[in-house]
Amino acid sequence: MAKEFRFPDVGEGITEGEIVRWLVKEGDPVAIDQTLAEIETDKAVVEMPSPYAGTILKLHFKDKDLVKVGQALVTIGEKGEALADAGGPPGPQPAGKPAAPEARPSPATPAPARTGEVLATPKVRALAKELGLDIAAVPGTGPGGRVSEDDVRAFQAVPAEKKPVVKVKSKYDLFGNLERIPLRGVRRATAKKMRESLDHAAHVTHCDEADAGPLEALRVKMKPEVEAGGVKLTYLPLIVKALVEALKLHPTLNATLDEDEAEIIVKKYYNIGIAVDVPDGLIVPVLKAVDLKSVADLAAEIQTLAQAARERTLDLADLKGGTFSITNVGVIGGDFATPIINYPEVAILATMRIADRARVVDGAVTVKKTLPLCLAFDHRVVDGAEAARFTRDLIRFLETPESLPLGGE
Repeated sequence: MAKEFRFPDVGEGITEGEIVRWLVKEGDPVAIDQTLAEIETDKAVVEMPSPYAGTILKLHFKDKDLVKVGQALVTIGEKGEALADAGGPPGPQPAGKPAAPEARPSPATPAPARTGEVLATPKVRALAKELGLDIAAVPGTGPGGRVSEDDVRAFQAVPAEKKPVVKVKSKYDLFGNLERIPLRGVRRATAKKMRESLDHAAHVTHCDEADAGPLEALRVKMKPEVEAGGVKLTYLPLIVKALVEALKLHPTLNATLDEDEAEIIVKKYYNIGIAVDVPDGLIVPVLKAVDLKSVADLAAEIQTLAQAARERTLDLADLKGGTFSITNVGVIGGDFATPIINYPEVAILATMRIADRARVVDGAVTVKKTLPLCLAFDHRVVDGAEAARFTRDLIRFLETPESLPLGGE
């Protein structure tokens, strides 16, 4: 008997996905656990295995279609089996494909075709006019097709068939040609996440600057040993180590706000999300237990997770559990930014471009290698003074990096 396989709930609050590509076609034989399709969710690209063995009778969606949890993805049965034999209640209609209009109820006795004037009493005609109905369109169930009062009221109760609405999407406006890019996949997920953050958190950004000279000296010193293992050493692992020490002194920045219970939940562990720029959006894999790892371990893990993010091969577990996030804008450039908090976390740090800048030291202008820092925080949980103190402590650790637990704990 044919069976429908519906898009399952894969967890993490995911309600829909986009079919990247089908790996089977109608008529193909499939085995249990054979991958049917690659589906991109808000979190990652997942391979969808078949729960049944048999033949693909119908693919209910095409490549690039959006499918919601619970909708039928594919019907699997025996070769040559009629599709109508598929078991289970019919699934929701795929997005963009409206259900067939409901058929009008047939009269108990079919009315003969009308060849002349409609048969109806003046009272029935008046009722049809009052209801705004064309009496000629009302099926009559009386003798000779006569239209009764019941026929008019029954016809009025049936919703009129809606004409399909044609949406016109212009390829140009008054000033020139346009390109329309579907909001899908990572870009769609990023948009939803950013809107959620702005709706829930009271965003404030505090900016400061660290002397990056000591950080640069330590990176140069550690680079040969770390890179001997085939791992590139950037500033980021060192910044992460300094960040954790600052979070230990200011725990409310390593927290979430439970709005229902009106409680600030301070996390006693340090999982740092690292924003990764991918071609169609932003993905934030999470480094777990960073306080227990060495700089070399963090460098290797950052490299691995960033590569997996770009290739869309991250596991869902790599994307959850974060307590604080870093967005390393400085890799591209810029001196200042106002990052959006990775909700439900309460803070995010943007590290900007490390560069030589003219600064006044002891009354004299000198050139220093500096690192601008931009901390966005949720003012419901963190006050401006606390954010400033946190940033000053972070700068202190960045300017004395030799004091950090570089080998882990």
